[in-house]
Amino acid sequence: MKISKVEVGLVEAPLITPFKTALRTVHSIRNIVVFIYTDNGLIGIGEAAPTHVITGETISSIRYAIEEVIAPAIIGIEIDEIALLSQRVDACLYHNTSAKAAVEIALYDLWAKQYNAPLYKLLGGYRKIITTDITISVNYTDEMVKDSIAAVKRGFSILKVKVGKIPAEDVERVLAIRKAVGPEITLRVDANQGWTAKEAVKIISQLEDKGADIELIEQPVHYSDVKGMQYVTSNTYTNILADESVFSPKQAIEVIEKRAADLINIKLMKTGGISKAQQINQIAEANGVACMIGCMLETKISVSAAAHFAAANKNVTMVDLDGPSLCSEDPIEGGPIFEGENIQMTDAPGIGLLIEAYLAR
Repeated sequence: MKISKVEVGLVEAPLITPFKTALRTVHSIRNIVVFIYTDNGLIGIGEAAPTHVITGETISSIRYAIEEVIAPAIIGIEIDEIALLSQRVDACLYHNTSAKAAVEIALYDLWAKQYNAPLYKLLGGYRKIITTDITISVNYTDEMVKDSIAAVKRGFSILKVKVGKIPAEDVERVLAIRKAVGPEITLRVDANQGWTAKEAVKIISQLEDKGADIELIEQPVHYSDVKGMQYVTSNTYTNILADESVFSPKQAIEVIEKRAADLINIKLMKTGGISKAQQINQIAEANGVACMIGCMLETKISVSAAAHFAAANKNVTMVDLDGPSLCSEDPIEGGPIFEGENIQMTDAPGIGLLIEAYLAR
């Protein structure tokens, strides 16, 4: 079963409310979708999110990378040579991790379909149901409180609170949310690189002293400031989660060796797909470091692949796959079942999406 053709298109989905972080504000999802065809008629699907403030990629750059560079490197190769295909995708150009991820997701979709099995079972099959948090965008405090209460009413017990835009107001925001939702709700705080190391220690210490009961703080300082991450991790009690600081297995090793974080957030759009995500998780697990699976602003297409990865791996103990929950409509049918905070795997082959129905629209 050889790869015969690669096609690229667009997938769009409006958001229920604008997505706001310390880095950007987004009103709707507009991503690249890739279809990979085999000579016996199977189709694999993948998605790339053009997150220029994190990966440096745009719609145009992703399309060019896939059509002009990656596709020629994989056409004609047998789909069961998945390791070779992953190596080809990774080696044919530098960076461009979201473009690589879209192609790898489609390849792994095909690989699992070849064996008529759901992807999560071939990757390890550890569990069938995972629980995701939901993002609370950075905003005025009363709006964040309102959004948090609404999320809890929708059935979410874990909230990921975005901060870092105005550091002086972050303690007030988080404490107001904690008061509004009560002690039973788990709060995660994501600064999106918005603090300096000293600001981070001051803010986290205040939250600790005031009993905010925060599960973790994600990427408190700039991605390149590993010494700053080290300083924050060693001077606070709350677990520190590395996100933008870890794209590659090599960076995971550096963060772990320098004790610059307690936890690692894996995103397929950062790693370049599933193969490197597996490597990072294995490195972390060998060193006693738990991982989160996260996503950019993605639709159900690539989030489904991330869900399969999370369900397969015991060491992925935290899930931040709220992309479909943030959308006001679902662009594709099939795949894992998203019901509030729970994501349930099915027995459908591959990542389980109904590609033919999507293409026929």
